[in-house]
Amino acid sequence: MAHGIARQAASYPLAAYNFRVDVGGETLAFTEVSGLVRELRTQTYRHGLSYVEGEDIVVYRHESFAPLQCKRGVVAGLNSLYDWLESAEQRTLTVSMCDHTGLPVLQWRVQRAYLVKIEAPALQAASGEAAVESLTLMACGIRVQPV
Repeated sequence: MAHGIARQAASYPLAAYNFRVDVGGETLAFTEVSGLVRELRTQTYRHGLSYVEGEDIVVYRHESFAPLQCKRGVVAGLNSLYDWLESAEQRTLTVSMCDHTGLPVLQWRVQRAYLVKIEAPALQAASGEAAVESLTLMACGIRVQPV
């Protein structure tokens, strides 16, 4: 039996290719975004009754964030990312996963993001591929929020 579109949208996973990235209020096109990691630090604690009750796990509020990797096709005249690297300023980055209509459903809000590296594409005269550059960002906070 076929399911309706509303039921499919509510129960099927979102497509990973349908996303949008906003950097400081400007929407930019990226082919790939990875490294959206927010991790809480833990410590396993053994007390006197741990042989009966088991070990305790203590969660610290200290969070760690992985470097974000973003890839995009090189576009002539789009210099805002190079200006960001030169200025070394922090910006807010929002990665939105979108539904089949293009509306944001889930967002990762990266607070105080710093662009720390731009890696030029491999240039090959014999290749007919698009030039794709790689960006590395460091974040001071990542929040996941439904829209």
